[in-house]
Amino acid sequence: MALPQTEKRFDAAAYLAWEEVQEARHEYLTGEVFAMVGVRQSHNLATLNLYSNLRQALKGSPCRIFVEAIKARIEAADCFFYPDVVVTCDARDRQTPDYVSHPLLVAEVLSESTAAFDRGAKFAAYRKLESLQEYVLVDLEAQRIEVFRRDATNHWVLYDYGPGDSVELASLALHLAVDELLEDTRETRQEAAAPTLR
Repeated sequence: MALPQTEKRFDAAAYLAWEEVQEARHEYLTGEVFAMVGVRQSHNLATLNLYSNLRQALKGSPCRIFVEAIKARIEAADCFFYPDVVVTCDARDRQTPDYVSHPLLVAEVLSESTAAFDRGAKFAAYRKLESLQEYVLVDLEAQRIEVFRRDATNHWVLYDYGPGDSVELASLALHLAVDELLEDTRETRQEAAAPTLR
């Protein structure tokens, strides 16, 4: 998460009004706003892979899948985040065109700059959503997918998946292939070639 973008503190209503006229996206955390950082190609591909698999699987259902540009509101934590992928099946979320407040599943693609926040403070905030059943972390560096699932005793249990596995998303009664979700996301970094002297 970046440094706060303004010295002014907002309440939720003021943030929504301010954010509507901004060119860049900002997340909101207890009165402060933070600019969203840019993403690598692999991050974008992983987000689109997950979105397209979910979209295909949930066609014809009452669920809606949003990618990157729709906010999740966590009122109990006084936060608005932009999840990489969010799924809601709650009719109440059709009444708020700029955000969802009752997601069933949230997914974040980890990056070096956001991984600690996504695993820590952000997950702690998301856990305050009574509707949320699964929190999915896509770890591109490890080429793994972690699913945190709320159990019947309101504890969060980790399910870890790697290449060749099928990810279970119990909240949506789906199984998705890890290899499809991570397709084309392994980065190869080219080092600059040394100049040739003639």
